[in-house]
Amino acid sequence: MAPAARDMGVARAVQLPSSLSVKELADHLDVGPIEVIKELMKSGVMANVNQVVDYDTAALVAKALGYEPEEFKAPVEERPETAKAVEEEAAALQPRPPVVTIMGHVDHGKTSLLDALRQTNVAAGEAGGITQHIGAYQVELHGQKITFLDTPGHEAFTAMRARGAQATDIAILVVAADDGVMPQTKEAIDHAKAARVPIVVAVNKIDKPEANPDRVKQQLADLGLVIEEWGGDVVCVPVSAKKKVGIQDLLENILVVAEVLELKANPQRPASGVVVEAEMDKSRGPLATVLVQSGTLNLGDIVIAGTAMGRVKAMFNDLGKKVRKAGPATPVEILGLDTVAQAGDTLQAVAEERLAKATVEERRGLQERRGIRGERGLSLDDLSQQIREGKVKELNLILKTDVQGSLEPIISSLARLEEEVKVRFIHADTGSITESDVLLAMASEAIIVGFNARVEPGARRLAEQEGVDIRLYTVIYELVDEVRKALVGLLERKLVEVVEGHAEVRQVFKLGKHGAVAGVYLRDGKVTRNSSVRVMRGGEKVFEGSITSLRRFKDDVREVAAGFECGIGLEGFSDFQESDNLEFFVREEQPAARSAR
Repeated sequence: MAPAARDMGVARAVQLPSSLSVKELADHLDVGPIEVIKELMKSGVMANVNQVVDYDTAALVAKALGYEPEEFKAPVEERPETAKAVEEEAAALQPRPPVVTIMGHVDHGKTSLLDALRQTNVAAGEAGGITQHIGAYQVELHGQKITFLDTPGHEAFTAMRARGAQATDIAILVVAADDGVMPQTKEAIDHAKAARVPIVVAVNKIDKPEANPDRVKQQLADLGLVIEEWGGDVVCVPVSAKKKVGIQDLLENILVVAEVLELKANPQRPASGVVVEAEMDKSRGPLATVLVQSGTLNLGDIVIAGTAMGRVKAMFNDLGKKVRKAGPATPVEILGLDTVAQAGDTLQAVAEERLAKATVEERRGLQERRGIRGERGLSLDDLSQQIREGKVKELNLILKTDVQGSLEPIISSLARLEEEVKVRFIHADTGSITESDVLLAMASEAIIVGFNARVEPGARRLAEQEGVDIRLYTVIYELVDEVRKALVGLLERKLVEVVEGHAEVRQVFKLGKHGAVAGVYLRDGKVTRNSSVRVMRGGEKVFEGSITSLRRFKDDVREVAAGFECGIGLEGFSDFQESDNLEFFVREEQPAARSAR
């Protein structure tokens, strides 16, 4: 796109019609729609990209951008005759408020920013501001509303996506000016990019003496987020949540980004939306905070939310006041469901109670048939089968390694694989595999690959429940070779690590020159003589190997179950310490004969 005339230092003539849309004006001036909207806002005009402005207003914007405007009037016979038809076609869709989620590293000020945003809410119209209690709220600026989901953190954001709910339009990335980009900041960026959600950066804590916003901007640029003043397309706003500085500017920029997104919904249709929060109230029964995304939710509507259903008996807005209806992008708390819904469940209003009951019964039956293990996830074998059938053109991976030095060679090796299917890294970082990684894999249909990385117990349970495939490797060549085979549809087998149980070292028994054995308590699962064992200390792996002896009192045994104590000796390791954690596992070979789900 050509630069604006002001950047060239010379006023350039431009012909403008008597009326034109903001987008058309931006095209005439060779700038982005955001530039035009910002200039209009400076003049007190709030407009979206499709809004029509007159010549006088357009001329002011053109002059501000360094042009010399003149009016051009098209002959009557050349004027378009389809404008009315276009207006009628778009009449069903109406602009709706943007839905915003705040993300960022711990202690970077997400909660403080939320509090500051709440206090700017002029729609409350009462002392003390907003009565926040339903997990979502609205702020009004220049007559336009912005809906905030009060679920800060990328894990909550991705958990909703993992359940099929894309509830967010814009992600606010909070970065502390005195701390810079941190590990959770990188995770938040990857989660937002995976959801293909535009990011607005709020550089917080600029009031601190050690604040260095330029360093933050450079760190963000290194991660692929180039801000507007550096020639990129990412909006960056300096703020101080504590001092209430820059809050108004942040809200205005959110509205600008929302205008470019052209967010619209049809309020005339039956309501559909997503459950943000849900709980069992002792006095009122199941409650659900719902974000209406399309249509209008009315008092008395019959609704389905996952495996819950019911008639809306009461609705409360973010001020705690009773309301009779809620339009698109409006959060409300509803009363009337027969059971507690889950965050991320899709809510749908239906015409008949009979249809609602039939749908819910079918969903509950499907959930029971799934049992403990979920059916959502895809394994590398499944993807290999789908690649053979030509159904998949992109392999999404989440990579976790033990050290930073392992990341680059693995990424570069996989990037060099020249196959028809492209490898896309959703997230790559060091450390153990967490529940956040599993949620991201669920939301993005990705495979988790670990290189010398351990899997946290909570992450393993969630992965087993949801059917997410986690592959662990200790040799880079094996990792790259297995991914290559998957890309060409040749994957034949895999070794699956099955965790059998966990134990805690309660006492260490020295055996003279023969080392030591550990007296342990089995917390869950079991241990057998054939189990492999991983010794964990302070969250770090200190040994992995095999069992040489397993005893109950003075007897050698083949197996010990949860709730019992036993003595364990390991091959090549005797440096036990009390409170060490032992993880017992076996590796099983499984064929790739399953069909793709």
